[in-house]
Amino acid sequence: MQQIIIVIIISYLIGSIPTAYIFGRLIKKVDIRKFGSGNVGATNALRLLGKGWGITVLIIDILKGCLPVIFLGNFMQDQNLRIAIGLACICGHNWTIFLKFKGGKGVATTFGVLIALSLTIPGLKIVLGLTILVWFITFIISRMISLSSILSALSFPVLTIIFRQSLIIISISILLSLFLIYRHKANILRIMQGKESRLSFNKQK
Repeated sequence: MQQIIIVIIISYLIGSIPTAYIFGRLIKKVDIRKFGSGNVGATNALRLLGKGWGITVLIIDILKGCLPVIFLGNFMQDQNLRIAIGLACICGHNWTIFLKFKGGKGVATTFGVLIALSLTIPGLKIVLGLTILVWFITFIISRMISLSSILSALSFPVLTIIFRQSLIIISISILLSLFLIYRHKANILRIMQGKESRLSFNKQK
C-alpha cells in the first residue's frame, strides 16, 4: 500500500511540472498566466512563444502523462493502478502544486495517458485513433483548438462503448470527457458568442 501511495504522489508531481510556465519564463521572461487565455497549457504557449516552442511544450506535456503510466505502471504490473497513475498525472497538470494548484486544461497530458494505456488495453488504440481523427477533422474545418478538444472529448466515451471497452474504461472515459468539457467552459461561451480565437500558423514567429 505504501508503494502505491508513493507511486501516485510521484505521478502527481510529474504531472504538476508547469511546462508552459517554465518555458514562458525561460524564453520570453514573462508569466504566461498574464497573456492570452491565461492558461498554463500548450495552446497558450503556442500563441505566446511561437510554433517551435509551443510544439515543444505540447510534446513534454504529452510525455508527462505517457511516461509515468508506462514505467511506473510496468513497475507495479497492475492495470487499475496504471489508470490511477494516469489520473494522478492529469490532476497534477490541472492542479499543479507549483502554481498554487492552478494549471492547464489537461488535453495534452490526458492524450499522453491514453497513449500509454492503449499499449496494454486491447481495442483502445482504435478508439484513440478515431478520437484523434475527430480532433483533426474539427481543427481543419474550424481552426479552433478548443472546439477540436471539446468534440474529441465528447466522441471518446461514445467510441469506448461502440468498441466494447471494459466498464472501468467506459467509466473513466466519461469522467475524463466531462472533466475536459468543464475545463473548457469559458471557451464554450466564447464559441457560442462567436468570439473564440482561431489558430493561424502564419502569424507565428
